[in-house]
Amino acid sequence: MFFVYILYSQSYKRYYIGMSKEVKIRLNSHNNKAVKSTKPYVPWQLVHTEEFSTRKLARDREKYLKSAAGRRWRKNNLGM
Repeated sequence: MFFVYILYSQSYKRYYIGMSKEVKIRLNSHNNKAVKSTKPYVPWQLVHTEEFSTRKLARDREKYLKSAAGRRWRKNNLGM
């Protein structure tokens, strides 16, 4: 199983969208400053996850959520 996840940094009012097989381990990586792109915005909290059967489906969803249409979907469906 693969997961697409959305993190939120309360301190900086920022969202991050990613994909992983192990969401909790990946969240720990983000919060331990092991991920260059999220390092400055620690701490992160997990606010949304979606599960997919294949890596391709998860990657396609991740790309969508990062697009303009995906931002509109997040705003309308998740209040983000």
